[in-house]
Amino acid sequence: MMALDQSQVKHASSFKEQFTARAIIIGVVGSIILTCSSMFVALKASSLPWPIMFVALASMFALKAMGNTNVNEINVAHTCMSAGAMVAGGLAFTIPGIFILNNDAEFSILKVMLVTVGGTVLGLIFTSLIRKHFVVEADMPYAMGQAAAEVVVVGDEGGKQTGALFGSLGIAGLWTALRDWFAAVPAMTNFGFMQKFGSMGGIWWSPMMIAVGYLIGPATIFVWFLGAVIGDFGILMGGQASGLWDAATASGIKSSLGLGWMVGVGLAITAKEIIPRAKSIFGGMFSKGQAGDAIVPMRWAPIVILILAVSFIFVLDLPVVAVIITLLGVWLTTAMSSQCVGQSGINPMEVFGIFVMAIAKVACNLEVTQAVFVAGIVAIAAGLTGDVMNDFKSGSILHTDPKAQWYGEVIGGVIGAVVASGVMLVLVKAYGGGVFGSEMFPAAQAAAVASVVGGIANVPVFFGGLIASIVIYFITPRFTMLGLGIYLPFYLSFTACLGGLVRFITEKAAPKFAQGSTGNVIASGLLAGEGCVGVVIALVQAIQILTAA
Repeated sequence: MMALDQSQVKHASSFKEQFTARAIIIGVVGSIILTCSSMFVALKASSLPWPIMFVALASMFALKAMGNTNVNEINVAHTCMSAGAMVAGGLAFTIPGIFILNNDAEFSILKVMLVTVGGTVLGLIFTSLIRKHFVVEADMPYAMGQAAAEVVVVGDEGGKQTGALFGSLGIAGLWTALRDWFAAVPAMTNFGFMQKFGSMGGIWWSPMMIAVGYLIGPATIFVWFLGAVIGDFGILMGGQASGLWDAATASGIKSSLGLGWMVGVGLAITAKEIIPRAKSIFGGMFSKGQAGDAIVPMRWAPIVILILAVSFIFVLDLPVVAVIITLLGVWLTTAMSSQCVGQSGINPMEVFGIFVMAIAKVACNLEVTQAVFVAGIVAIAAGLTGDVMNDFKSGSILHTDPKAQWYGEVIGGVIGAVVASGVMLVLVKAYGGGVFGSEMFPAAQAAAVASVVGGIANVPVFFGGLIASIVIYFITPRFTMLGLGIYLPFYLSFTACLGGLVRFITEKAAPKFAQGSTGNVIASGLLAGEGCVGVVIALVQAIQILTAA
């Protein structure tokens, strides 16, 4: 992405002008609202609308109405506001699996709160440690973060591009409302020739996903799509058509290969890029007054991690080995989440939770509840990390002090953790554990977690993908997104590829348009439109559920 022209916008001249009381108040109120709505939507629709575009606009309008604001204060407010949403997602995508497997399982608010707050705190620690590497040094696209910065700058300065921004925003918002609320336009166009083989082939008519593909660019998108071709045309369709395996086996091979590839990339990144810089990354945890790569000095972090570890042992009844696996798993999966979100805009947090859960269960023969707790901690940490890295990308573009953002993240994330746990308690008390997995709250991701408590579908294929991805990464990092394409439903990859294809054609046919900022502004508007309307619909649905109760 080209550097934004920020000559006409107001920046903060000090930390105090960024980290303000009103920014935090707005962020806290927004975090509470978004956390509640995200819980309901995650349980009901088994999806999460990305909150960053909504919170960027909400923060901008709220602070501009108060007067004398700046883009950095807006940035801090929306960082605080968005932090709780993905915490809610990590919780909703995992813990209900306990009740899906056993409707009569006991609900312990203390244990659920420990899982949620523990995962959040670990995510906060690791975002501080790895932000510099992924956001600054690796300089990944982080399409959502790019778009949020674009929206704030263009919305603040006005000018000729304001029309392009809000025009595309309005079109995408209208389309999303017609699609998701009124059901007046199709959400999907299915490819029947693919679906008869069990593939989720089709086009998802999502302006947001097309915009993600455009912002990421063709180089990464085409590798991502290559993975989808391998997974669906090769494994699912080709394997079945040739008689190599049946549908169930093909599905297991596809998911295991994709997961193995993603985990292998995470291990390769850790080995090649994180460990060699361990002194700098983790120096703030052991050097007095020194932050290293960390946003703030973190000599307190080892003590906090130790306290959490002991709490996991005595409150969650997790074996010591399982706790060690969980902590190492959080370290690995937060890096994986940062990589995935940075390159694709997608954060498969529950997948990361499933992976670590599977290892811990095999190593320690965990009971169902213990296993799901592990998945919950990991998914919450990875979910928070992926979301907030977008905020940090936006902050890097806008020259916001990362310390101010991180403090906002801490406040919004911890409040979100408490609120999300409370919402789950209310639902269990009101409807009983049987509500999860029912028509009212299908909780599809949590059901998936419950279904794989027994382990990874095809272990040899998983390790084959893992080893192959490590070897290839050390040769070239170009194929990091291959695993995500293999794992994800085909329609997601295909839709994102359409955006990358538009970018490719534009760069060839209209280079001035592509090399300028107009294309990015329009793409950002498309992202904002679907993101904002998606959040509004989520809020309305949450209110309807609450009033019906």
